Amino acid sequence: MKIVRVKTEDGISYGTAEPEGVRLLRGSPLVEWQETETVIPYAKVHLLAPVFPTKIVAVGRNYDDHALELGNPVPEEPMIFLKPPTTVIGPDQPVVIPDAIGEVHHEAELAVVLGSVARRVRAEDVELVLLGYTAANDVTARELQHRDGQWTRAKGFDTFCPLGPAIETELDPLEPLLVECRVNGDVRQSGRTSEMIFGVAELVEFVSDVMTLLPGDVILTGTPPGVGPIVPGDRVEVEIEGIGTLANPVVAR
Repeated sequence: MKIVRVKTEDGISYGTAEPEGVRLLRGSPLVEWQETETVIPYAKVHLLAPVFPTKIVAVGRNYDDHALELGNPVPEEPMIFLKPPTTVIGPDQPVVIPDAIGEVHHEAELAVVLGSVARRVRAEDVELVLLGYTAANDVTARELQHRDGQWTRAKGFDTFCPLGPAIETELDPLEPLLVECRVNGDVRQSGRTSEMIFGVAELVEFVSDVMTLLPGDVILTGTPPGVGPIVPGDRVEVEIEGIGTLANPVVAR
């Protein structure tokens, strides 16, 4: 099932993506919900980010080749950092690049969406606390990342975390799912989730041992090699097999 969050003429609702349109849900998939009989054609809805988390926990250098392309050692345990919720935007919303921050890069990633409270979850029990998976772009001001020596500012600008287009509840992250990024139609990144150093279960176990994860919180699982610059006027597409394509234009602030 693909869960979407949409804006209609009546407000913001959750729904499920069906061939003929979005079937609206009563309630929230993060709490309690049921399907309705209302199906709205895609032309009459606006897709939003499928979830608005209290926090985004991102994992750095979780693909060998990505660590090496930036001249970094491969970590022995997950390297985590936080992105603020205000970085989140949805499909077709613009990534806004401020002036004078230097080179900004795309980072295509599989995102894990929590469905219930998770604290000290064992790897074998991780599926019990997950809602599903979506696509993400961990936009990064690369020069600021190197200059600051830590990643908060470089990763934390408003609009620097596109999510979407849907949460797929039946995805199997153990499959070698294709993760691809295209800029203006040209393939920049192409990798498989099977190439991650630490898998989804390991990451949820590790992060939930550090902090309590709440329903709707997101874990970004790292990016494959091929990261590179994006500039105003570009269109960035992140496609993950089984989920769909997240597309965003890039504009200047």
